[in-house]
Amino acid sequence: MSEQGADRKPRAAEPSGVRPRRLAEMVADQIRERILRGDLAEGDLLPKEAELREQYPVNVQSLREAMRILEAEGLVQVRRGNRGGAVVHRPTPGNVAYSLSMVLAMSGTDIDDVGRALDEVEPMCAALCAERKDRATEVVPVLRALHEESLRKVDDLVAATTLSRRFHEAVVQLCGNRSLIVLAGALESLWSSHVTDWANERADPEAIPQTERRQALAVHGQILQCIEDGDAASARVIAARHLRDVQTYPHDPARPHVPLDPAVARDRLFFG
Repeated sequence: MSEQGADRKPRAAEPSGVRPRRLAEMVADQIRERILRGDLAEGDLLPKEAELREQYPVNVQSLREAMRILEAEGLVQVRRGNRGGAVVHRPTPGNVAYSLSMVLAMSGTDIDDVGRALDEVEPMCAALCAERKDRATEVVPVLRALHEESLRKVDDLVAATTLSRRFHEAVVQLCGNRSLIVLAGALESLWSSHVTDWANERADPEAIPQTERRQALAVHGQILQCIEDGDAASARVIAARHLRDVQTYPHDPARPHVPLDPAVARDRLFFG
C-alpha cells in the first residue's frame, strides 16, 4: 500500500435512509417561505419560468416539480397556456378543512366521529365567546341576527337547518382563539356539509316537527343570553347538552362516512 493510500482517511458511511433533499423541494421551500412571510400576496403572479430559473438555478424539471408541490399544497394555482403562470394563494382555514376531510375520508372515518369531536370543542368556543370583553359589539349582534332569522324561517326545514349551522359556525368563528377557529372550524365545516346535505336530500320535513325545531332554536337563545351575560360556565354546559340532543337527527345510513368530495367543506370556512 502506498504512503498516500495509507494516509487517506476512510469516508464516513452515510446514515441509512438519509438522502440529499431534492432540488425541487428546496425551491418549493424557499417560495413557500416567501408566501408565508407575506413577501408574496394573495393573487400575485409568480415570475415566468425563465425568470424563476434565474432566481433558482435549477433545471426545468426541478422547477416544474417545485410548482407541482406548491400547487398540491394549495399555495399556488398554475394556469396553462400563453397567458398562464402561477398565481399565489395564501393559506386559509378552508385549506385545513379540505385537507382534514381528505385524511378522514381516506381512513374511512365515521361522520359521527366528527360530531363527537365537536361535542368536546364547540362548548369551549361558546365559553370563550362569553369571556370576550368586546362580546357586546363583536359577538352578540352576529349571533342575534342569525338566531332571529332562524326563528323567522323555522317552518322551512332546509332554511332553518342551514341557519342553525351558521349559528354554530359563528360561535366558533367568534370565539377569539385563532387556533380553535381553524381546528374547530374545520370540524364545523365538515359537519355542516353533512347536515345541510341531509336536510336537502333525504330528510322528511315532518320527521322533525316544527315544535322540536323551535325547542332547538330556543336553546340557541339560551346560549346567546349566556354569552351576552358573560356567563361562560353556563354557555359551556348548555352548548354541550344541546349538541348531544341535536346530533341525534342527521343520521344517514347511506352515507355513514366523511365524504370523499370535500369541496363544500373547503369553501365554507373563513375567519370571523
